[in-house]
Amino acid sequence: MNMKVNIAGVEFQNPVMTASGTFGSGAEYSEFVNLNKLGAVVTKGVSSEPWEGNPTPRVAETYGGMLNAIGLQNPGVNVFIERDIPFLKKYDTKIIVNVCGKTIGQYCEVAERLADQPVDLLEINISCPNVKEGGIAFGQDPKMVEEITKEIKRHAKQPVIMKLSPNVGNIVTTAKAAEEGGADALSLINTLTGMKIDVHNRRFALANKTGGLSGPAIMPVAVNMVYQAASAVKIPIIGMGGIMNAEDAIEFLLAGATAVAIGTANFTNPHVTEEIVEGIAEYMAEQQIKDISELVGAVRG
Repeated sequence: MNMKVNIAGVEFQNPVMTASGTFGSGAEYSEFVNLNKLGAVVTKGVSSEPWEGNPTPRVAETYGGMLNAIGLQNPGVNVFIERDIPFLKKYDTKIIVNVCGKTIGQYCEVAERLADQPVDLLEINISCPNVKEGGIAFGQDPKMVEEITKEIKRHAKQPVIMKLSPNVGNIVTTAKAAEEGGADALSLINTLTGMKIDVHNRRFALANKTGGLSGPAIMPVAVNMVYQAASAVKIPIIGMGGIMNAEDAIEFLLAGATAVAIGTANFTNPHVTEEIVEGIAEYMAEQQIKDISELVGAVRG
């Protein structure tokens, strides 16, 4: 039975990875999860300089999920290179670095700093607010998606994954724009914009007012968008959004994803990523599937 998948020339031992922002950079979970068993660890967002993030409260529970407005708090790329890469290199897993920025220049600066580092791919978080355009997220304008992808590809030495926002009119347009810009792969979906109000004190549950909705509540939206994008582009897709178990992960594969990323589920079950790897293997054995590629896009009309 072969569970290996290939994304942009990088071979993963299986299609299961972590979703950025839910797993730190691996150290926090390493006592619960054998990182050697994961296809990849996708790090928390890394910026050119340290970011403090948003004021608290920054997390709120909702039906079937959670809202977060962390604001991509991180110590910056220099600390990441000195501290986190050496830790992750101790394990037999691929390293995907999530990159964030508030200007195209900031994204490119991180890509350049990582060019000679032993990391396998870059995942570009284009849900960041573009400060030069009044705060609109890079990923909400297809022209901007193509432009930032082209510019990052000029500076990056590793393959580039563009992480797409679902908060757009047409995910196919955005996916095609990223492909036109030279993206090697896509990640989708990022969180949906949501809000929660505490009725007892009549205040917003998050200091930021709005936050990103994640968890099983968004999975049907995510599966649909992965299916739409996979039908429109030729580059591989990493599917994510509400995956809680192996069956959920297999849905994404059938919809057209080559790999899957597990996010919010890590908070409720720190062992979930390993369990999903095992569950996919069991499904393949039951269904007599010899190669996981047989599942990708295999949904029947």
